[in-house]
Parts: sequence; C-alpha cells; structure tokens
Amino acid sequence: MRILLIGARGLLGAAMRREFRDDEVHAPDHGQLDLTDRDAVAGAVARTKPDAIINCAAYNNVDEAESQAVRAMDVNAFGVLSLAEAAARAGAILVHYSTDFVFDGEADRPYTEEDRPGPRSVYASSKLLGEWFALDAPHAYVLRVESLFGQSAPEGARTGSLGTIVQRLTRGYEVPVFVDRTASPSYTTDVARATHEILARGIAPGLYHCVNDGAATWLEIAEEAARVLNVPLRHKPLTLATAKLAAPRPRYCALSPRKLADAGIPMPTWQDALRRWLAQGARLRA
Repeated sequence: MRILLIGARGLLGAAMRREFRDDEVHAPDHGQLDLTDRDAVAGAVARTKPDAIINCAAYNNVDEAESQAVRAMDVNAFGVLSLAEAAARAGAILVHYSTDFVFDGEADRPYTEEDRPGPRSVYASSKLLGEWFALDAPHAYVLRVESLFGQSAPEGARTGSLGTIVQRLTRGYEVPVFVDRTASPSYTTDVARATHEILARGIAPGLYHCVNDGAATWLEIAEEAARVLNVPLRHKPLTLATAKLAAPRPRYCALSPRKLADAGIPMPTWQDALRRWLAQGARLRA
C-alpha cells in the first residue's frame, strides 16, 4: 500500500511509521509540505498517488489556540479540508485523527460516537470542524484519540501528559495531577495497529473512538504507573477550578471504543497498554 503520512514527526506519526514500515510510506515534513497551503497539498497528493492519506498533523497547543485561532483553524480544519478534497480527486482513503475535546465533559460515562459534541475552546472547535471536513471525503475514517502516550518520537516532539508523569516518577519528583479529570489514555502503538487493521479489513468508513478501553482519573493513572514502576508517588493535586488554564478542559472526557470492537478491532485496556509501554521502555534502557 502506498501511504502519504502527514505529521510523521509527532508522537502518533512516529508510531505510524513503525507500524507501516513494510508499506511504501511517503512522509514529508513541514518544510516539505505545509498543510495550510491548499495548492501544495493538492500537488503532493497528485505526485504521490497514495492509496491512503494518514493525517497525524495538528495544532494541539490548547491554551495558545485561544489567542491563535486563525492558526488553529488553518491547520486543524482547513488543512483537513484540503486533504479531503485531494483524497477525493485521487480516489484515496483519508484517515484523520480527532480528539475527546470535542465534548463538553459533562457526561458521567464514556462518550460514544452517537453523543452530541459540545466544544468549549478554540482548539476543540477547530478539531470538530476538521472532523466534518474529513468525513466529506468519499472514503474517510475519523478516529478520535486522547491523552496519547508511547515510544519516543523525534527530538522536540511532545511527550504527552502521561509521558511527563512517568518522567517525573522515575526521577523522584513531585507529580502534579488532576484529581477531577477522567480520561481514556491512548497508546500510540495500539492506535497505529488499529489504523493498520482498519485499512486492511476495509471496515465501514466513518467516525470511531480509537482509545484504550477503560476510564480513570489522572490521579488513578499516575497511581497505576507508580505501581507498575514500583516507585512511590508524591503527587500535587490539581483541579480544573484552580488550574488557571486559558482554555477550558472537559472534566469527563473518557471515550468508548465499543464501536471499533464491534467492527472486529477491540482495543486493549489502558492498564495493559501502560504495562506494555513501560516494559518496552525498560527494555530500551537495558
């Protein structure tokens, strides 16, 4: 399969490169392809003639987006529109990743694909608009992920909240964690594997939640990481009310991957994913 991979230098993009290593992957960096340049996107797709376009690129500085709304919209929404248009012309499959932030966080159980979005920030709104643009493509998958963690990406890439927690745990530092936010962490290796299976099996196009199964507060996630690492947890409790963040965060943002499981692609639990990731890190350090 010939794949055009956008955003290969990020945490998720790096996992895609590993997962699709036996395929023909074209992975231009930002200097080679500016997602906000519609003509450049069209030209790259026309030259590559991909079977599938996998878009891992995003403007994901949630707080900065409040003052950089145009930039966030250009990347997260209109850049996706350009990809969808180019995919349609090329007859290519489009795979695009979205976020739990499209929901308002007022639920008390994991969100499903049928739940009504309610974005509360510029970032969230830009990602929801990107979903709509992506799904306009004739053969598109929008996969919502959240709280990504995984093997190291290229230098300078974001490590994610869980990566930061583990770094602080292993160094014996105090760990600031939200005690009132609930999430479904997503292991990039599992997201990449699921993406590969989606393309290989040709399941019905549409919207899917592609997260590890289960839900926990960030304190519970930090406690599990400390238990697996066999280190003490010294945590600093944080709450949404006291954090003083520029952009609102959803309080409850766990997602249900049941629809993906019903399509034949079950996602492992976040606890299982966390153990595998930490074991992989131990092997790499040995």
